[in-house]
Amino acid sequence: MRSQNANDGVDAAAVQILDIRHITTDQLAQLGVSRLAYIKPVTVGGEDVFAIHAADGTPMAVAPNRELAWGAIIEHEMVPTLVN
Repeated sequence: MRSQNANDGVDAAAVQILDIRHITTDQLAQLGVSRLAYIKPVTVGGEDVFAIHAADGTPMAVAPNRELAWGAIIEHEMVPTLVN
């Protein structure tokens, strides 16, 4: 029986190791951007709601309550976090 190697079918030149001791500000900013979203209480049109933003600050949606915002993030396979 042949053992599976984690790099089977992966071009060795495409694999790049990142040394976190020498990470740039831009590389740090990109970590988790596609997976993290944060919930922030805001007021829109005089109504208190919860804004959902991507990790880089891009606004994505507004929800009427924190629970709905949290659920929407999870439903889209992202990791939610709160910002006060």
